Amino acid sequence: MSTEPPPPPTLTERRKAATQLDIAHAAAELFATQGPEVTTAEEIARRAGVALRTFYRYFRSKQDAVGPLLTDGADRWRALLAEAPPGSALGPALRGAVEQALATPDPQAVEALLRTRGLLRAAADDPALRAVWYRVNQESEELLVPVIARLADGSRNPLEVRLIAAAATDAIRIALETWSGTEAATEGPDSPADLAVRCLHSLLGAGDDTR
Repeated sequence: MSTEPPPPPTLTERRKAATQLDIAHAAAELFATQGPEVTTAEEIARRAGVALRTFYRYFRSKQDAVGPLLTDGADRWRALLAEAPPGSALGPALRGAVEQALATPDPQAVEALLRTRGLLRAAADDPALRAVWYRVNQESEELLVPVIARLADGSRNPLEVRLIAAAATDAIRIALETWSGTEAATEGPDSPADLAVRCLHSLLGAGDDTR
C-alpha cells in the first residue's frame, strides 16, 4: 500500500468545496431557526447566493446539504489525531484531539458549535436530517480505522482497532447529542469537550496512558 500523501486539491476542487460549505452553512442556519419542514431548497440556495440548479448539482435533497458542514468537523478532529506519532498512547492522543477539535478559542468556534446544536435539535424531529448525521458519523468511523491502526503501530489487532474507532466516533456523537439537548455553555462543565472526554474515559479508559 502506498504511503504517499494525496495530491493537493485543484483550484476547481477547492472552489467546489467552498460552494458546498457555503450551502451547508445556509441550510444549517435555516434548519435551526425555522425547522427543516418549512425550509425549502430554494431558500437555502438563495441564502447561500447560488442558483437552484447549483444546489441540485451538489445535493439530492435539502437535508443532504448539511453533510459538508458535519464532515468538516469530523475531518478536523481526525486530522488532529493523525498528528500524533505512531506508537503514541491511544488514550491521551484521543483525548488531546477531542479537546482541540471541540475547543472554542474564538467567536467563530463558538458560533460553529452553536450552529451544530441548532442543527441537532432540528434533526430530532426530522428523520432525513438524522440520517445525514448518522451517515457522516459512519463515514468518519471508517476513515478513522487507518488512523487508529497507525497510532497503535501493531500493538492492537484489527478487531480492537475497529472497536476503538467505533467507540471514539460514538463518544463524540453522543457528547454532541447530549449537549444539544441542554443549555450548557460551549466550554467548561457539560460542554461538548467535557462530555466527549468523559465518554472516551468510560468507553476506552482514554484518560489513562494505556496502549
